[in-house]
Amino acid sequence: MRNKYKPKIDKIITLAEQLPYFGFDDLIPIEKNKTYLAILLSRYTKRGKLIRLKKGLYVAKKYIDETQKTNSFSVYLEFIANILYQPSYLSLDYILYFHNILTELPVNFTLVVSAKKTIVFSNELGNFYYHKIKDELFCGFKIIEENNLTILKATKAKALFDFLYFRKNVLINKKTTQELRLNMDNFTKNDLKEFKKYLKIEGSKKMKQIYIWLFVK
Repeated sequence: MRNKYKPKIDKIITLAEQLPYFGFDDLIPIEKNKTYLAILLSRYTKRGKLIRLKKGLYVAKKYIDETQKTNSFSVYLEFIANILYQPSYLSLDYILYFHNILTELPVNFTLVVSAKKTIVFSNELGNFYYHKIKDELFCGFKIIEENNLTILKATKAKALFDFLYFRKNVLINKKTTQELRLNMDNFTKNDLKEFKKYLKIEGSKKMKQIYIWLFVK
């Protein structure tokens, strides 16, 4: 019986190893029995040939190994962060560290989502935190194409706005804002102009006060 299914299993694994991620629907052309597919994917995950990204979503370990060999693993991680929960864009600590506004290396991937709840996904690749924001503030990101993968990243100004926005209830005075230890040396006039645009969209007195604490000497 095992040999009977081997050619089909080989086809499934070969296809999986070529995809940046996959689910049941990607394998249906080869095997229509979803119960059998679930058993197969569970078995190969336990063997270490597949990585479960979240319920119903996988990537082949061989695909990950190839990204590491070609020094494109970090790009892949940013890509998959966008895929796990959509629509979303990388922001907050993750982007601020990239721009040297935060100097402490983030241990998690931090993203912003619209019209969905705040959620966390943890898997072998890392921890992915998604923070819900109002629809009108789901903006200020760039769409980047790298290694044939599409990645959504906040601009420097929007990442800072998001960072402060999700902390506005604990930022109660100038001292608490200063304690964030933000390095604003490379925050340009254009960045500040963009930041003010998001202040206007958000419209609260609290965010305007945080702006004064942070930027007004």
